[in-house]
Amino acid sequence: MEDAGIGWIAAIIIGGIAGWLAEQFMKSNMGVLMNILLGIVGAIVANAILGVFGVALGGWIGYLIAGFIGACILIAIGRAIRR
Repeated sequence: MEDAGIGWIAAIIIGGIAGWLAEQFMKSNMGVLMNILLGIVGAIVANAILGVFGVALGGWIGYLIAGFIGACILIAIGRAIRR
């Protein structure tokens, strides 16, 4: 997060937006706190996965994209575990 030049407050805001977008895309129903957590943790997960392939996303837009991708992955994993 610090490498991307994103502060904690911005990470919470961007994580919330990314989590909300993923929630809408995946047709899931979660609260605001879960959206923020999904966006932040999703960005960490997606950056780790993309780092394996040599892709680096930086800045606000990169963090938003990574958060969205990671949150979608986490929602899919959560659905698979519940079944």
